[in-house]
Amino acid sequence: MSFKDVYRNRRVLVTGHTGFKGAWLCMWLRALGAEVVGYALAPPSEPSIFVAAGLEDRLIHVNGDVRDMEGLLDVFNRYRPEFVFHLAAQALVRPSYDDPKTTFDVNVGGTVNVLDAIRQTGGVRALVNVTSDKCYENREWLWGYRENDPMGGHDPYSASKGCAELVFAAYLRSFFQRPPNGIRGLGAASCRAGNVVGGGDWGRDRLLPDCVRALKGNGVIQIRNPRAIRPWQHVLEPLAGYLWLGAILSEAPETFSGAWNFGPPNESSLSVAELVERFIRAWGGGEWRDISDPGAVHEAVALRLCCDKAASQLNWRSVLGIEETLALTAAWYRAFYDGCRQHDIHALCVDQIRHYERLAVRSELSWAL
Repeated sequence: MSFKDVYRNRRVLVTGHTGFKGAWLCMWLRALGAEVVGYALAPPSEPSIFVAAGLEDRLIHVNGDVRDMEGLLDVFNRYRPEFVFHLAAQALVRPSYDDPKTTFDVNVGGTVNVLDAIRQTGGVRALVNVTSDKCYENREWLWGYRENDPMGGHDPYSASKGCAELVFAAYLRSFFQRPPNGIRGLGAASCRAGNVVGGGDWGRDRLLPDCVRALKGNGVIQIRNPRAIRPWQHVLEPLAGYLWLGAILSEAPETFSGAWNFGPPNESSLSVAELVERFIRAWGGGEWRDISDPGAVHEAVALRLCCDKAASQLNWRSVLGIEETLALTAAWYRAFYDGCRQHDIHALCVDQIRHYERLAVRSELSWAL
């Protein structure tokens, strides 16, 4: 069993479990034997992986908003989780320009609420707080950002993630680490990952979901920013890092608390145009068109992460190359649009998780052994 069998028969709270990353995390936790409690709003898209995989019947599903402190405290007091993975967020750059207040309320205020619920209730052994690689002050340089680089953010989304990191750091130092205010035995980490792809993402203004929507209708993919360079990785890659951190935080909180990057190797940092070309090949055909608008809202051109800390201290690294990442993603969407039932979609997700675990064993990664 991977992750030291830490999660078996343990109660785990996942905020944002109806979203893309949250749903995949819940399925992996369930496969590891955890009792999963999810706290989130309704799925953010139609269709959604949460519905497609029938997750509402496979975990404790609580419909709630992280901006609602009373609702959060009720969940913490009622279920007493030992592990918390905080993923709930307004997760897109372009909508943050349309509604910046909600973006800050959810991403900053919601994080404050989750951290304060942990402070007030106690009992949590490990917290994994998930933000974004966009939390860094992006200077558009070609080398990767390290965990101790300055926080920042040009757009409301990126700034909200930088703010959430500052909130986390304050709670870590003030309440989670040392007496007299410290919560003894609590390990807390904040994680920054690159752009994730995989089956079941239907987010608005996200690259591969836009590609799939076009390709399944035999349309032309419309690309806004073909020259932008991003660190692309399968959704299971950072989730493995989050799960491993959660497991070892519960055993050595003082050693592993803090900030961590989980990104792909440099060869997986591709321009949008390159990624689309490769996904078209994985899909089996299609075409794209450049619809760049010089007057469009700002989006970063280049953004990479340095993951040396995770590699050296956690023995974490990517398992999947970009070609297999895109092949797994294309296979998932093809199965869905071929009419797979909920049971079959859930089984496909678990099969991809098991395949990933086997590859990690062959790579001799610590979490898989």
